[in-house]
Amino acid sequence: MDRIDLNPAGGVGTTERHERADAAANRALILRTAEQLFRERGVANVCMAEIAEAAGVGKGTLYRRFANKGELCLALMDTQMAEFQNAMLNLFAGLTAQGVPYRRQLARFLTALVEFTEMHSPLLVEVERAGMIQGDPRLNLPHFWQYITVSALLRAAARQGELAPGLDLDYLGEALLAPLHVDTFRFQRHVRGYSTERIAAGLSSLVELLAGRE
Repeated sequence: MDRIDLNPAGGVGTTERHERADAAANRALILRTAEQLFRERGVANVCMAEIAEAAGVGKGTLYRRFANKGELCLALMDTQMAEFQNAMLNLFAGLTAQGVPYRRQLARFLTALVEFTEMHSPLLVEVERAGMIQGDPRLNLPHFWQYITVSALLRAAARQGELAPGLDLDYLGEALLAPLHVDTFRFQRHVRGYSTERIAAGLSSLVELLAGRE
C-alpha cells in the first residue's frame, strides 16, 4: 500500500502553520499596541475595546487571546519577569561565590523586588483585579517564583545557622512577601507615603531580626 502523505506541500499542515503564524503575529501586535497605549495614557485609562481598535483587530480576536485586561497585563510582564529572574539568579550565584550570607542575599532580593513592584504596579493592579494573584502565592503568578525564592533563601540561611532556631519558615516566606502584594504596596506608597527606600529598608530590618541576635 502506498504511503499517504498527511502533510503535502500546500496542504492542511501548511495551512495550520500559517494559522499559527497569524495567531502569533496578532498576539504580538496586540501586546505592542497595549504597551504603547498604556505608556501614553496609563494602564487604568485604556479599555480592551480601545486596544482592539488601535491594533486593527476584532474584539473576538482580542478576547480569544486574552480573556480580560489582567491576562493581557500578565502577558506583557512575561519578558520583564524573565529578565528579573535571570538577573536575580546571576546575582545569587555571584554573592554565593563571594561567601555572602544567605540572609543578606534575601535582603538584596527583597530590595530588588520592591523596585520591580514599583515599576510594574499599574500592570499588577489589573492582574490582581482579574483574580490572578489572589490566595496562595505558590499557586498563582506572578508571586510563585518570588515565594519559592524567598523560601529557598530562608532554608539555606537556616542550614548555615544564620537564623534563630525554631522559626516557622513557611509562614515567614509568606509574611516577608505580604507587604509587596500590590494592594498593600500601593497603600504604603500612596496612602502612607512611604518611599521605596523606606519599604526596602524595613524589609531588610525584618530579615536581620530573624537572626535572633543582639
